Amino acid sequence: MKKILIIEDDQIVANVYRNKFAVEGYQAELASDGETGLKIMRTFRPDIIILDLMLPGISGVDVIREIRSEADFSKIPIIVFSNTYLTNMIQEAWRAGANKCLSKSNCTPKDVIEVVRHSIGDSGAIHQTNASIKKESTAATAEQEAANDAEFQADLRKAFIENLPVTLYSLRTGLQALIKSENEMTRLKKVHEIYRQIHALNGNAGVAGLVQIARMASAFEALLKEIYEKPKNINASTLRTIATSVDFLSILFDKGTLPEQQETPISKILVVDDEAISRRAIVYALEKAQLKSISLEDPEQALQLLAENDFDLVFLDVDMPGMTGYELCAKLRAMPQHKKTPVVFVTSLNDFDARTNSTMAGGNDFIGKPFLFIELTVKALIHVLQAKLQRSQRQGN
Repeated sequence: MKKILIIEDDQIVANVYRNKFAVEGYQAELASDGETGLKIMRTFRPDIIILDLMLPGISGVDVIREIRSEADFSKIPIIVFSNTYLTNMIQEAWRAGANKCLSKSNCTPKDVIEVVRHSIGDSGAIHQTNASIKKESTAATAEQEAANDAEFQADLRKAFIENLPVTLYSLRTGLQALIKSENEMTRLKKVHEIYRQIHALNGNAGVAGLVQIARMASAFEALLKEIYEKPKNINASTLRTIATSVDFLSILFDKGTLPEQQETPISKILVVDDEAISRRAIVYALEKAQLKSISLEDPEQALQLLAENDFDLVFLDVDMPGMTGYELCAKLRAMPQHKKTPVVFVTSLNDFDARTNSTMAGGNDFIGKPFLFIELTVKALIHVLQAKLQRSQRQGN
């Protein structure tokens, strides 16, 4: 029997994987942090290690380095769970010696099992037994396995959904405490508490197959991590984005758990900014969330494109030659197809009057330059996913 060590601080996720591996004929041991994981590794002597990069205490990257420094485990396959937005950490994991990086937000237990089998060249005890079954029963066996996986996923989804009200209450309580924090140390503590909750939500939604919640939680987790590691980025804009993210998660908890809501929406986004560097920064932030966009520097050209095409989201600079972002927004609102298209202003005019003018012109959101890439990514995801939910509701009605 092949042995697997799972180093994961979320007990729900860890137990799901251990139970699934047991059903598949593997022996799995759990560790809730890196230091414990290293101790278990030396006595349990696993054939493969699965670990989360975002561990308390010793980071997942440091755990990998320690594993690779020990001769007995220098060649052991290591699979890591990562957040796709944390590209620097993923690159560090590769350099430290990880063999495979999996996205926690869109990787199911079935996917992980397939990766494990491939990594250690083993088909699992159950599948070795199945090899002796007559060929004519192969299709029936595959069908039964698919049914078992579907039932397993449905049970996970049900348990996850039943716990969402408790999760939401905890997030709202943490948000209120963050907003009321009177000093930087308290704010950082509250940011970290919300971060740990979103980290757990990301993993739980991923194993439950709730793609949209996991996708939103993954980006939100990365934003919270960035803010926690760089406290100077805690400001009115990021606090507003954190609050908006919690509010949108409550909508996803209520309306985004149905199976038909799990497909990734195909987005069409327009970015209008006369500054080339700013345009590239916005496009880069959108690409991190796999959101496709068209970018233009000329507002007149953008207006014509808006008249001829539908868009799911529009980013506008305010101060542009020939036509301001406010004027462009007012004109696109006069087009029937864009009466409700979300518009986000991205501008260095980060004051009360600018915010008021953006709302009066028909804007839905506002972000000031310079901005965090991941903050803009989170805002874009909120608008794109919310538009998808609204379309689904209209079609249902």
